[in-house]
Amino acid sequence: MAKVTHEFELYGKHYALESGELAKQATGACVVKQGDSEVIVTAVVSKERKDFDFFPLTVDFIERMYAVGRIPGGYLKRESRPSEKATLTARMIDRPLRPSFPQGFRNEVQVVAMPLVADQVDPVDTICVMAASSALTIGGVPFEGPLSCVRIGRDRESGEWFVNPTYEERDDSDLDLELAGTADFISMVEASAEEVSEDEILAAMAFGQEAIAAFCHEQEVFFEKWAEANGPIEQKAYELDEPVPEVEERVFSHEAEMAAALADPDKLSRQDKVAALKDSIRESFTEEERQEWHRALNVELKALEKHAMRAMVVNTGERVDGRSATEIRPLMVKGDYLPLVHGSGLFQRGQTQVLSVCTLGMLNEWQRLDTIEPVDGKRYIHHYNFPPFCTGETGRMGAPKRREIGHGNLAERALLPVIPSEEEFPYAIRVVSEVMESNGSSSMASTCGSTLALMDAGVPITRPVSGIAMGLIQEGDACVVLSDIQGLEDFLGDMDFKVCGTERGITALQMDNKATGLTQEILARALAQAKEGRAFILKTMLEAVPAPREHTKETAPEIVSITIPEDKIRDVIGSGGKVIRGIQDDTNTTIDIQEDGTVFVAGVGSASAEAIERIKAIVKVPEVGEEYVGHVVNIQPFGAFVELLPGKDGLLHISRVAQGRVDKVEDVLAVGDEVRVKVIEVDEKGKVSLDRLDKPEVKGSPADRNGGPKRRNGGNGTTRTRRPGDKGQGGQGQGRGNRPRRRHES
Repeated sequence: MAKVTHEFELYGKHYALESGELAKQATGACVVKQGDSEVIVTAVVSKERKDFDFFPLTVDFIERMYAVGRIPGGYLKRESRPSEKATLTARMIDRPLRPSFPQGFRNEVQVVAMPLVADQVDPVDTICVMAASSALTIGGVPFEGPLSCVRIGRDRESGEWFVNPTYEERDDSDLDLELAGTADFISMVEASAEEVSEDEILAAMAFGQEAIAAFCHEQEVFFEKWAEANGPIEQKAYELDEPVPEVEERVFSHEAEMAAALADPDKLSRQDKVAALKDSIRESFTEEERQEWHRALNVELKALEKHAMRAMVVNTGERVDGRSATEIRPLMVKGDYLPLVHGSGLFQRGQTQVLSVCTLGMLNEWQRLDTIEPVDGKRYIHHYNFPPFCTGETGRMGAPKRREIGHGNLAERALLPVIPSEEEFPYAIRVVSEVMESNGSSSMASTCGSTLALMDAGVPITRPVSGIAMGLIQEGDACVVLSDIQGLEDFLGDMDFKVCGTERGITALQMDNKATGLTQEILARALAQAKEGRAFILKTMLEAVPAPREHTKETAPEIVSITIPEDKIRDVIGSGGKVIRGIQDDTNTTIDIQEDGTVFVAGVGSASAEAIERIKAIVKVPEVGEEYVGHVVNIQPFGAFVELLPGKDGLLHISRVAQGRVDKVEDVLAVGDEVRVKVIEVDEKGKVSLDRLDKPEVKGSPADRNGGPKRRNGGNGTTRTRRPGDKGQGGQGQGRGNRPRRRHES
């Protein structure tokens, strides 16, 4: 096997496809490069056909931290479970691959993508689809390829389109649109956008289709080079599950009965009727026939249900629950659903019900990410949970599955464009959407429920977001676009197209398409119909929760921020964190200090304000003329030290503790006494001199007759003591203002 490399330039970026050197025992393997980023993708097809009635495809994206020159965090120093980004990338590869395999393909297929180098300039996710397509083709696996995936961005200022933009270009883009498919049609869409219009989305998708075709063409050139070096690429023969005419005929004779069973608006009742009919049809076969044709029988029973549902929509214009193509299921919207939590909202559409709960926290509670991407973390987090009970089933509950991660990410992307900045709202925000019931479109219900929860929590989102899932039924020349699809229409239909947005435009998209005839006209119809549906749903939401609360709830932490001088950070923290811990314990708050001196304080009620005042007191520098009520903390022969602010003392000289002569400070003051003082001097070293206000009179002192306290000067008379803050020259008994006075004798 000879190594073959194909290098090419497209849309201003350099790419390379390479095979024949690494992973030669796999069915097919390909290395793809963009810039200095490099990923190897392998495909292995099992030799034996599996006894399944579905296509067993597995796609894994394996992050290795060596790709970015880092050692994994944690105790083990080894990569463990996939990150959320790795899971989303695996889904991105899986979704265009899965519908491209022929019907009846039952050999197990495993595709593994592993980045070898991530240059922190060019993302490695979208190019994996091109590598997987090349690996399958070189391996002789039958599928509708070649396939490619591209990311489309748009410069905010110039409006220029980007194809597979760098991380820096993505930061300057108002659109992040990923599309995958063949040169002729799109099979997968994933997008986030900053309230982009439907027409702009359609233009981006049309441009993306052209880019996909260009990458597919480069794969064809690569395959030609491979054939020249290693001989023609021949597709291997895999046994497919072919329909058994006798089974098909006998099963489809029950089409009218299946149509009657499907015509029930209640999901569980309908499922029971369909299951009972399928059991009845199975019983019409003998035991020997059931054993011989068990796979074909299961396939045909699914096909009967699919055909009956689709025929009902196309022929009658009515769906299984009695709705028209554009009709939205009944809505129920409730804000402020739970007590004590920071924000909550219940959203129900038909038999899909989601309870979303918002929690606010300090900015230092943001989610830190340890991935191969140049992203440290995120402050807005959305989690989506789909427990078994929401579909009336039992099952194991544990770590979130790929579907849950994907649906949670979609709702997160939908709401991220309307989340306020840190400066406007200095909180970390987490929303959890709990699916309580599900009959399709639960991800869109979680988007709507999360909007309600955010507004109930007092998060000042710029505009509310609603979402809707669109479907498609294509039978011959007939084409019906369905609004607000339920689970059966998703499973048996040709398209699942989720659209989220505000009244101004689209914020997120997700589409999986099984139909090869999806034209721009059909996409335009679906987007226009989705816009109407979103507006209807949003109107109902706003009737229940018109706008975000003006303030966060009393149960939520109030986060207040101030900025302190950087040289004062150490004073606020204290030795070993003693000072800051004391403030947090006394006020029941959480304090986060940034390197630039920004201090965030979170507490309930007035606790934040109390902690802020204590911090201000620590960093406060007393100024001349300010008055304080302080406590005596130390007494020395020359005066008393008075605490003005926490950790900030001033000297009250002995000459200023009282009116009259004071021999000892202890005669007038004791440690712990409260005194009113005024700042009269702050020297260049920050030492503070004080004067006492409302000085008590010391009676019986000779100083009372001579205007102030005196002290003896070596037994040869008295001099006026120079007080801190006095002006003029003079030393020990010398100079103006300190002239010796005549001693009177009796």
